[in-house]
Amino acid sequence: MTTAQALRDDALSRITGTSDLDTLESLRVEFLGKQGSISALLKTLGKMSPEERKEQGPLINGARTEVADAITARKEALEAEALDRRLASETLDLTLPAPQAPQGSVHPVSQVMDELAEIFADLGFSVATGPEIEDDWHNFTALNMAETHPARAMHDTFYFPDRDAVTVPASSSEAVGEKRRMLLRTHTSPVQIRSLVEQGAPIRIIAPGRVYRSDSDATHTPMFHQVEGLVIDRDIHLGHLKWTLETFLKAFFERDDIVLRLRPSYFPFTEPSVEVDVGFAMENGRRVLGGSGDDEGHGWMELLGSGMVNRRVIEFAGLDPDEWQGFAWGLGVDRLAMLKYGMDDLRAFFDGDNRWLAHYGFSAFDQPTLSAGVGAKA
Repeated sequence: MTTAQALRDDALSRITGTSDLDTLESLRVEFLGKQGSISALLKTLGKMSPEERKEQGPLINGARTEVADAITARKEALEAEALDRRLASETLDLTLPAPQAPQGSVHPVSQVMDELAEIFADLGFSVATGPEIEDDWHNFTALNMAETHPARAMHDTFYFPDRDAVTVPASSSEAVGEKRRMLLRTHTSPVQIRSLVEQGAPIRIIAPGRVYRSDSDATHTPMFHQVEGLVIDRDIHLGHLKWTLETFLKAFFERDDIVLRLRPSYFPFTEPSVEVDVGFAMENGRRVLGGSGDDEGHGWMELLGSGMVNRRVIEFAGLDPDEWQGFAWGLGVDRLAMLKYGMDDLRAFFDGDNRWLAHYGFSAFDQPTLSAGVGAKA
């Protein structure tokens, strides 16, 4: 028997008796590795005479092929045996939940918008909307803002070029032929005017939406969100305004100890006008609303502007101010979100940072913080 045949028989015998993969790998290295015995025989072919090479070549290569095939077959058999043992001993719990797939979240601004709409729906308010590209009559003039009012200045308002100005059509009940400059609305108050003109009185609406002003820092952005409220009816007074705001804030912040302070102020579209302050205390470095600002360790924080609708605004809407009265108020939706959910930089609302959204976003299917409404508190 030649050396190649002897090595082949020895290898096949040992491979057949192998019971684990580690030993099988050792046999592969021993016979077929770079320093293996069969590999060493292959290296001797170059030193043989043509006659010897013709005789020994097929034997050595045949031995190498048979050993390699035997190792492959034994490896497959051992792996199959190992799998059978695992299947017999291991179990798969099909009741475990599947890995959670990536999903989006509700932006804090959208969450607060939903909360606002829900609370004010309980108070009998409907949601009104209007165009974000507005004319200066609805945005300023109809709200009793004079031509020289600072809010009309270029550094506050995003105006369109004069060539985009519009002319009031003959079908309008307003000043026919008047040229009006176009702009990005600076507040949602134009929605109040449009709603009054279209629906008349009585009316009870909130007007949430995007507004635009030329300003940018930690508490201001060029685009932000406001919600404004309007009530026009007979025999309306400041007491109705205070009760409405107090009831809303108690429901929104889910606290019964909200205390408001009304301070005289001035806004062109309300008379009398009041700034509304809310009591707060410092907890863990952040403001928490609740309690009177005059209590020890508390303070007052300005929250929103409001007042009784100016007679001139009611007249601009085509109503008789001797018959109809009302109140209006406005506040920042983004600021409400910052106060309720502990955010400290308004600019982060619009950065589109997925990490921020994942932290502050709300599940579209489970919103435990969504207000349950005013219920008995109303």
